[in-house]
Amino acid sequence: MNSLEERLTELEVRLAFIDDAVAALNAAVAMQDQSMLGMRDAIDRLRSDLLGLRSTLGNDAGSEPPPPHY
Repeated sequence: MNSLEERLTELEVRLAFIDDAVAALNAAVAMQDQSMLGMRDAIDRLRSDLLGLRSTLGNDAGSEPPPPHY
């Protein structure tokens, strides 16, 4: 009977560690999600700035003819 109690105690300890690990992983995923949202916003702002610069310059880099040495 003592062996059964020891096994149960060991399982309870393992479960407690697993619960802690799951909570830590969940916090890490939540932080990464927030970071990704910030990066997505930054990319959107950069894209908007780039499109604004292209329209300010009045041309698209792809529409220029190649230099004479080609």
